[in-house]
Amino acid sequence: MKRYLGHRKRLRIYIDSDDTFEGKALWQLIVEDAKAYGLAGATVYKAVAGIGAHSEFRSFNVWSLSQKLPVIIEIIDSEAKIRGFLAQLEPILTQALITLEDVEVLLYKHPKFSQ
Repeated sequence: MKRYLGHRKRLRIYIDSDDTFEGKALWQLIVEDAKAYGLAGATVYKAVAGIGAHSEFRSFNVWSLSQKLPVIIEIIDSEAKIRGFLAQLEPILTQALITLEDVEVLLYKHPKFSQ
């Protein structure tokens, strides 16, 4: 769909896999809020390892029942929509790193929009 093509912004939100808000996984809440806000989409990546702001090393451990791993939520949309979404989202974030960078969407195909 042509409205997704061209210069856009990529938002990345870095949190931990065990972060919650009111008992719900924070990454899930952010994705649900992104959908409700009408953003083009969101993708969640769970990292294998990472070092956070407190220099604490976190990595996957097959023997551990509870995994505290870095999570990245990535969203691509217009700058105006992303900034509006962030203003709504900021109050529920207690610890996070958020970045915003320029991207160019060259191709977007989806069966729903190919008619």
